[in-house]
Amino acid sequence: MTELTSNARDLFRNAYENRYTWDTDFPGYSADIELKQGDETYNGHIRINPDLSVEVTGIENEEVQQSVYTQLRDVVTHRKRTAFEDSHGKNKFSLGETDGSGAVEILVEGDSMGSNYKVRGDEICLVSRVMGRMAFVIDTHESLDTGEGYISKRYDAVFRNPQTDEIMRELEFEDIFEKVGNYYIMTRQVVRSKDKGQVTTTEFNYSNIKLLEPVAV
Repeated sequence: MTELTSNARDLFRNAYENRYTWDTDFPGYSADIELKQGDETYNGHIRINPDLSVEVTGIENEEVQQSVYTQLRDVVTHRKRTAFEDSHGKNKFSLGETDGSGAVEILVEGDSMGSNYKVRGDEICLVSRVMGRMAFVIDTHESLDTGEGYISKRYDAVFRNPQTDEIMRELEFEDIFEKVGNYYIMTRQVVRSKDKGQVTTTEFNYSNIKLLEPVAV
C-alpha cells in the first residue's frame, strides 16, 4: 500500500469513525410527530425500537405515514454503528483534489455504488454516489459537535440523471438535535424540495420524546 493510499484510507477512516452514532445500549425512544406541508398538518406517533426498527402510527394519510417512516429509516441509518472494516474494508482509497475550503477528495475503488467523498478536517463533508439511473451528491454545510462525534445539521442533496447530468431534484435540509438522557435525538427537520421549479417545504417536528425502558428479563 503506497503512502498516498494509506493516507487516503486513514483520513477517511478517521472521519468515518468520528460520526456520532448510538451505542449498543441504545434503548430506543418514542415521540409524537407533527408533519407540516403547505397548509396541511398531520399528527401521529413514532417509535424507534432498541433493534433500530421503526414504527409510525396514528397518521391516516398513508403517503404521509410512509414519508415519516422513510425519514426515520434515514435517521437510523446515520446513527447506526457499523465497524469501518465491515463497511469499507474491501475498498481502495486514493486522494483526489483539495478544494478552496480545504476539503480533500477521497476516491474509492471497489464500492458497488461508485461512491466518492470529500473530507474536511475530521468530518465527511460530501458524499457522491451513483445508484442505477440516479446519481446524487450530498454536501454538508454545517455540523453539530456532540463531543462524541459530529452530526450533519445543514446539508443539501442534488439528484441527477447520470447519463445526461440533468438535475432531477434538489433538497435542502436543516436538522435540530437535542440530548435526551445520554443520546442525541432529532427534534426537528425542515426539508425544502425543489422539483421542476416548484419549491415545497416540509417540517417534521418531534415532541414528548421519551427513551424506552429496558425490558426486565
